[in-house]
Amino acid sequence: MSNTYENVIELKNVTKKYDGFTLDNVSFNVPKGSIMGFIGQNGAGKTTTIRSILNLVPINDGEIKLLGLDHKKDEREIKERIAVVFDELPFHDIFNANHMGKIFGGIYKNWDNEKYSEYLDRLQLPRKKKIGKFSKGMKMKLQIACALSHNAELLVMDEATTGLDPVVRNEILDIFLEYLQNEEHSILMSSHITSDLEKIADSVTFIDKGKILISGYKDDILNNHCVIKCTKNDYKEINPEDIISARLNDFGAEVMVNNSDEMKRKYSGLVFDRTTLEEIMVYYVNKSKKEWR
Repeated sequence: MSNTYENVIELKNVTKKYDGFTLDNVSFNVPKGSIMGFIGQNGAGKTTTIRSILNLVPINDGEIKLLGLDHKKDEREIKERIAVVFDELPFHDIFNANHMGKIFGGIYKNWDNEKYSEYLDRLQLPRKKKIGKFSKGMKMKLQIACALSHNAELLVMDEATTGLDPVVRNEILDIFLEYLQNEEHSILMSSHITSDLEKIADSVTFIDKGKILISGYKDDILNNHCVIKCTKNDYKEINPEDIISARLNDFGAEVMVNNSDEMKRKYSGLVFDRTTLEEIMVYYVNKSKKEWR
């Protein structure tokens, strides 16, 4: 078992074609010991990318490595060393938490029943209640307890916090941050709840219509982008090449730009506001229109 890799996930020019949708030449890396937020609208290609990473769907072209290993050739070893949490619980309703401990204990060599028991207590999950009677939040907590109890080096999450109330989401985010205290651990977290990712992600990759639009360190992305708030006359003076897209209203315009330091020098008389991942996502999604309301 080699831990001498720099990136826990490496995608190089990955293409997957469906009728009506293509994952188009996708490339990004998830550095070891970090959490990457994977963002985009529903239908943008997040789940297809994750299913490709896990070899649940065959890719048409490109290369994928996990933990420095080939995602197809070394699939058995990879799946022993990673954990996956989906938005829908893959466990049968008739089982309970005790059953799941026994099932996973038979699957994973490194299953830690003591750690699993600690997570059940901490997350206040009943051991004998049937999973079919669990709330959505309880089901997600159970998936996470199972995922974190076999000493996985990489946790892959597909929209795992969607539909959960803020209290449960915060509880789960705290557990992820604890998991990352071990520098051998890493997370890829797909979500369209960008506020969660702003709290915990080190880096962010943004996908839209099957293409990667931005990938990099979260703080750099937030610092490099900003919104200019201006009158319609001022808006006309901004070079169209500097504009990602502009939201027009009756009073003026809100304009998303990149290279904020350069833009502040270039348009020094205008008002610049800090932005959020959600705003960046919305402005890039509307990039093809250039102007929108």
